[in-house]
Amino acid sequence: MKKNSHNSKRKFYKKKRFKIIASIVILLVIARLALPYIVKNYVNKTLANIPEYYGHVEDIDISLYRGAYTIKDLYLNKVNAKSQVPFLNFPKTDISIEWKSLFKGSIVSEIIMYNPQVTYILEDQEATVNGEQAELDDWTTAITDLVPLEINHFEVHNGKVGIAQITTEPSLDLYMDDVEFTAENLRNVVENNNKLPSPISGSGVSIGNGNFNINGAINLIKTIPDLDIDFELTNASVTSVNDFTRHYGGIDFEYGNIDVFGEIAIANSYLKGYIKPMLKDSKLIGKDDGILSTIWEGFVGLFKFILKNQGTKTLATKVPLEGDLNNVNAGIFPTIINIFENGWIKAFKTEVDKDIKFKDALNNAKK
Repeated sequence: MKKNSHNSKRKFYKKKRFKIIASIVILLVIARLALPYIVKNYVNKTLANIPEYYGHVEDIDISLYRGAYTIKDLYLNKVNAKSQVPFLNFPKTDISIEWKSLFKGSIVSEIIMYNPQVTYILEDQEATVNGEQAELDDWTTAITDLVPLEINHFEVHNGKVGIAQITTEPSLDLYMDDVEFTAENLRNVVENNNKLPSPISGSGVSIGNGNFNINGAINLIKTIPDLDIDFELTNASVTSVNDFTRHYGGIDFEYGNIDVFGEIAIANSYLKGYIKPMLKDSKLIGKDDGILSTIWEGFVGLFKFILKNQGTKTLATKVPLEGDLNNVNAGIFPTIINIFENGWIKAFKTEVDKDIKFKDALNNAKK
C-alpha cells in the first residue's frame, strides 16, 4: 500500500515538474516571439520623439543565441512645414555583442551597416515646423540610444554620403558612392598606451568617378576626439563640378581631372593640417558659352596658363590649416605663394606629403 502511494506521489511530482518546465518553455517562446515587436515599438517611439525629424523602422529580427538584432529599413527624414527631405536611410544594420572583446572582460558591441545612405542638405531646412532648429544632439543621441552597449567595432559596406544645396538653380550635389569604412577598438578594449588607439580606414567613389581613400587613427573616448588622418581623392573628372564652379566662380571646364590630398591632426581641440588640390590637363571654355562668359573664362584661363607647371600640366596649391577648432585659419598668403611654387619652382608631388604628425597638433595645443 505504501509502495503504491509512493509511486503515485512520484508520478504526481514528475507530472507537475513537466508542467512547470513546459510552462517556462511556452513563456520563453512567447517572449521570443513578442520581443521583436517590443523592440520595434521602442525604436519607433524613439525616432518619433526627435524634434523636426520623422523616422520609422520597418522590422527588427532578434538572434538571442549570438546576442544580436538586425534593424531593417530604418529611415529618418528632415521635416519642414511643407515637406520631408531624406536624411538617413539604413536598409540593414546588424548590432551584436563583440564576442572577442567579451573574452577580454569587456561588454561592448559591434555594428555592421549595409547600403546606408546619408544626405545632408546645406540649407538644413530652415523653415521648420515650430520655427526652431533641432540640435545635432537631438538625432545623434536618439540613434545611438538604439545601441544598448558602447560601440567598439564599426563597419560600413556599400554606403553613400551626399551633400546638397537645393535652393540653387541647378541644385548643387556632392556625393560619395561605394563607401567602405572600418573603425576598430573604439573603446580601447585592446588596452593600448597609444594616444590614438583606434585605427580607421575607408574608401569610396566620388562625384566624377574619383577614387577616395582615408586612413588614420582616432581617440573616440575623449569628449572631443583626437585624430591623425590622411586622405586622397584622385582622378576625379573636373567637369563633374561645373555646377559649383559656374555658380561660385563663373567658370566651367571642358575637360580635365582634379586630385586632392590632405592631412589633418587634432589634439586637445587644436587642429593642424593642409589640403592640396591639383588640377590636371584641364581646359576652360565650352563651345556653347556666350561672349561674356568666354571673355571671363579667357581671363581666368590666362592666369591658369601662367601659373600652371608646364612639365606636369598641373595647377596646384597647398592650403595650410591651423588653429583651435572654434577658429581654424586657412593661410591665405601661403596658399598664394604655393601656387607660384608649384608653377615656377618645383611641382608638387601627386600624393600625401606625410609632413603632418599628431605631435605637431599636440605641441601647439600645449602652448
